Amino acid sequence: MQATETVKLLLGIGEPLIGRLLTYDALGMRFREVRLRRDPKCPLCGTSPTIRDLSIHHEAGGACEIQPDGQAEPVGAPARAGG
Repeated sequence: MQATETVKLLLGIGEPLIGRLLTYDALGMRFREVRLRRDPKCPLCGTSPTIRDLSIHHEAGGACEIQPDGQAEPVGAPARAGG
């Protein structure tokens, strides 16, 4: 279904699920559609967004590795002295 939504958006055809969530109950063989409203207080897409730069997420730039001492360290961070 996700691939179908992508094709519809790329080709500009059909009715994409923008603003709606489609759920599927495999045991009951039922679909349900839920309408979603945009949150005006959302820090990413609200009326006054505070998150403007998503580059940290590009190529897993925000991922962390757990070090032997149990501490989390961003991937690609310089090695710590003595470690």
